[in-house]
Amino acid sequence: MKKIIALLLFVTFGLSAQNKYKNWSDVVQKNQPEWFASEEAKKIAENILLYQRDIGGWPKNIQMQNELTPQQKKDLIDLKKSTKDVTTDNKATCLEMLFMSKMYEQVKDERYKTSFLKGLDYLLEAQYENGGWPQFFPLKKGYYTHITYNDNSMVNILDILREIAYETNFYSIKPSAAELEKTKVALNKGIDCILKTQYKQNGVLTAWCAQHDEVTLAPANARAFELASLSGFESAKIVLFLMSVKNPSPEIITSVKSAYAWFEKTKITNLEEKRVLNDAGKIIDKKMIPTTNAAPIWARFMELDTNEPFFCDRDGIKKKTLAEIGDERRNGYSWYSDAGKEVLKKYASWAVKNGVKVSDAGSSVKKKDNYFTVAQDGSGDFTKIQEAINAAPSFPYERITIFIKNGIYTEKVRVPEWNTHLTLVGESKENTIIAFDDNFSKINLGRNSTFYTPTVLVEGDDFSATNLTIKNTSGDNGQAIALSVVANRVVVANCNILGNQDTLYLSGKSAKHYFRDCYIEGTTDFIFGGATALFENCVIHSLKSSFITAASTPEGTEFGFVFKDCKITANPLATAVYLGRPWRIYAKTVFINCELGKQIKPEGWENWSKPDAEKNAFYAEYSCKGEGFQPTKRVAWSHQLSKKEADNYTIENILKEDVTNWYSK
Repeated sequence: MKKIIALLLFVTFGLSAQNKYKNWSDVVQKNQPEWFASEEAKKIAENILLYQRDIGGWPKNIQMQNELTPQQKKDLIDLKKSTKDVTTDNKATCLEMLFMSKMYEQVKDERYKTSFLKGLDYLLEAQYENGGWPQFFPLKKGYYTHITYNDNSMVNILDILREIAYETNFYSIKPSAAELEKTKVALNKGIDCILKTQYKQNGVLTAWCAQHDEVTLAPANARAFELASLSGFESAKIVLFLMSVKNPSPEIITSVKSAYAWFEKTKITNLEEKRVLNDAGKIIDKKMIPTTNAAPIWARFMELDTNEPFFCDRDGIKKKTLAEIGDERRNGYSWYSDAGKEVLKKYASWAVKNGVKVSDAGSSVKKKDNYFTVAQDGSGDFTKIQEAINAAPSFPYERITIFIKNGIYTEKVRVPEWNTHLTLVGESKENTIIAFDDNFSKINLGRNSTFYTPTVLVEGDDFSATNLTIKNTSGDNGQAIALSVVANRVVVANCNILGNQDTLYLSGKSAKHYFRDCYIEGTTDFIFGGATALFENCVIHSLKSSFITAASTPEGTEFGFVFKDCKITANPLATAVYLGRPWRIYAKTVFINCELGKQIKPEGWENWSKPDAEKNAFYAEYSCKGEGFQPTKRVAWSHQLSKKEADNYTIENILKEDVTNWYSK
């Protein structure tokens, strides 16, 4: 039995002592500790010693485990005094130092220790006075002199310095007392550099760029397709590093909280990357597929002031979607990353550990609360509107209010059918903005793609919104809904609803909607749908010559769209605007006591090539004014209401209920 056990141990050790990895990074990081005592590891260590330059660092992208010929060894010896291409990019120098530490732990060869400490000296020497590191040292001309967070280069260095400065056992080699003090100073300078380079967006701390100018610390360009931008990849490792700092200062805590809020704000949960591979397993195409509730990802490049993702080919011209750039860059670069999920995952425990209110993590909700605050700077309960909605109780007994602080919330917001009695209240109509840029072509899911485009989708009954701007930012690029309401008893007051074609969709079985003191703009059919909706004291603004309404009122419905005391305005170039056309032949639309600008065509209405609509639709006006009100020139099948008929258009008759009751439900 003893012989069998001994044999098993021998076999087990033998297997673990064999390197199974082909990639250099895996060789260093994944092999078991005992492997570093093997003859194979010792041979690789000899290679590493040869590749190390006298300055202390190593070149990048070298498969150190590959066997060297006698000539290659001679060439490397001749290069010892050269400083060309010595770098920390792509984990160079950092990986080799880790390998030497693991070797020294198993084999006490003083050359390994000396090599490691020379690497440490190199890192300390390469640091700028402001705490940052360039991509190459000695300095290489061009963008390489920038402080580089790219591919986590600077964070990899700081991880080494942290372990040494904290005197952990991660590295088996300990520096002298003097070197230890230098390391501590360098670590603190590096942290200070991180804090100083965190980008402020409209006065709010956000994230970091892949490169920052080594003098001004401002965002900086690298390669032609790597323009100055906020990074959803590099910023993640920076935040995780700051979370690892012992006894963080108030500045570090603020930095982490702000970055967490930014990651929450910029996460993308409606797209998934699909990779197309050839028979050899090589990526030949990447496509971003619209998906509901996808795992969060972040764009690697985001606009500095809007967080909008962008993409570049080697010509350096920004594009809005990955599909717009050529095959070579689209398939040969990582444009999206899920690195930020670790920030979201670890934030709450970090917050508790460091005395930060758990609510700042956006995850703590008191069950009986019916009032939540959304703030991008992390000062509220949540940083995203959708998260607050998701946290609200379903079918509540009392109204749930979500107060949204000023900011541009770039997200698609959905109020599900079970989130009834929900109110969104903005801090101000002008500065509390919900924006997204989906449109028909971008969704590309067939003829019904329009209905997947809303920036805000309301499915829950008894919804209300006030003091907000809801915007579809895709521009004049076809159907693109800003606000879609498919619920009943919905009130929208003092809001801007902005878009182009199909801005506002109003539907829902027997649904009643009320809009008051709102500004609504668009191009073609920008108020459309089958709901009964009353608009009072609103500004309805056409961006170009087209149609304002496209009602699809169901047959037998008493009221469709009713506009009372509204101003109907237009851009100067919009000189031929119709009040409406019938999406379905029983469309009903009425304008009462409205001011109609001169852009309104004399005929007023159009039948959309549907002769049956002239018999069944109900288009009417009463007591309107302005240059656009020309009742004698209207199409013969429209109506001018009598006073008795107009008196029937009261809020109680149209909505079948006192609207104030809707708020109390």
